[in-house]
Amino acid sequence: MRMVFRWYGKGNDTVTLEQIKQIPGVEGIVWALHDMMPGEEWPMDKIMAYKELSDAYGLHLEVVESVNVHEDIKLGLPTRDLYIENYIRTIEKLAKVGVKTICYNFMPVFDWTRTNLYKELEDGSTALFYEKAAIDSMDPHELVRKIAVKPDLTMPGWEPERLAQLSVLFEAYKNVTEEDLWGNLQYFLERVVPAAAEHDVKMAIHPDDPPWPVFGLPRIMTGQDSIRRLLNLVDSPYNCVTLCSGSLGANPANDIPAMVREFADRIPFAHIRNVKVYENGDFVETSHRASDGSVDTVEVVRAYSDIGFTGYARPDHGRHIWDEKCRPGYGLYDRALGIMYLWGVWDAAERAKKERMNG
Repeated sequence: MRMVFRWYGKGNDTVTLEQIKQIPGVEGIVWALHDMMPGEEWPMDKIMAYKELSDAYGLHLEVVESVNVHEDIKLGLPTRDLYIENYIRTIEKLAKVGVKTICYNFMPVFDWTRTNLYKELEDGSTALFYEKAAIDSMDPHELVRKIAVKPDLTMPGWEPERLAQLSVLFEAYKNVTEEDLWGNLQYFLERVVPAAAEHDVKMAIHPDDPPWPVFGLPRIMTGQDSIRRLLNLVDSPYNCVTLCSGSLGANPANDIPAMVREFADRIPFAHIRNVKVYENGDFVETSHRASDGSVDTVEVVRAYSDIGFTGYARPDHGRHIWDEKCRPGYGLYDRALGIMYLWGVWDAAERAKKERMNG
């Protein structure tokens, strides 16, 4: 397991590369050009600026999250070919600086969805929260206003320039079915995956967050069956999945350790976090500790140990603790604690595996 840490860039993150470097076992950053709109070709000078920064701290930048997919591709519009060409040229550039994995998603309109960015927990910390009844009754414009509360920090998936066209986007998706979305995803992958393979870059789709339809919009990456279908759309070792225990874990029916074992050779990147799921469909993000949430993170990490996982992993979202002021879910303290918890479980699992092998 190769530990990495998501970083939003100089001037756009409360966490510094110097701090990331001091977290035990972290070898690289998970990054993106967050000032680029979906569909734009990434300029080489901006890519090189990230490489120079990461090199200065001895951190690699082998994982990009995300090169966002333009809505015209998801909608299957004639203009999609232009944006796919831009995507392919971006892959070619990223390969030149050593990128090995690109995380992306295929969620219509919204990336991740939450109703409260700072839900207070029993211990006084706060965390990202999803209230099902609120989503069921809320106007999506209201949700956009709630999420856009930190204009000084970018909120990936919630770009104000794109969401300013929210009504237009909802109208465009009005007659788009899940099968339409599957077809448009296949069209995208059939063109992008061969280019990624040529440059030794793995395309790793992120599950829908949460893994069910939101505001009537179709969602297709929701569980084991859909991941299986995705991997069969283009049968290539470069068509992969970013296995996110938090996104998938919001649905208690999803067996994350079973997915780790089934899709072992197609998981180049793992997001490991915990969520507490309530009977009414609400969920809140918790610490990474297994007993604090509904995801058995101990068994998830053991599964990765069992398959001999050599891919990248990051602690994903954390709580906001010790009065840290940070981007929602992406502070330093709780994610660093999460890494040490994951390393502890990993080291114990690896030691037990070695002892079994030695009789």
